[in-house]
Amino acid sequence: MFYRLFLLLAILFEVTGTISMKYASLHGYQLGHIVMYIMITCSYLCLAIAVKQIPIGIAYALWEGIGTIFIIFFSITLFNDPMNGQKILGLIIIFASIALIESGEKTT
Repeated sequence: MFYRLFLLLAILFEVTGTISMKYASLHGYQLGHIVMYIMITCSYLCLAIAVKQIPIGIAYALWEGIGTIFIIFFSITLFNDPMNGQKILGLIIIFASIALIESGEKTT
């Protein structure tokens, strides 16, 4: 449970850093770049702790997959990025992949 918490924190830091990067790029807000650097650093540090107990392939897949889902959601809601059929299909595939990875972890 302890290592899953660090994986969750890694995902949250990654999403926050990426959203800060986009915000700073759009608005020229330099503090956003500083937040991005700090959040991405914290994300990798938490991921490094998580992989002490969680297999790296599973941790990385969950970190990227769940992070991507949240980043797409926030890019649509905060930045009015367009949503199309390909993105929807991609999200469905990511959800399916995460479900398969999680079910595979429980059986091992």
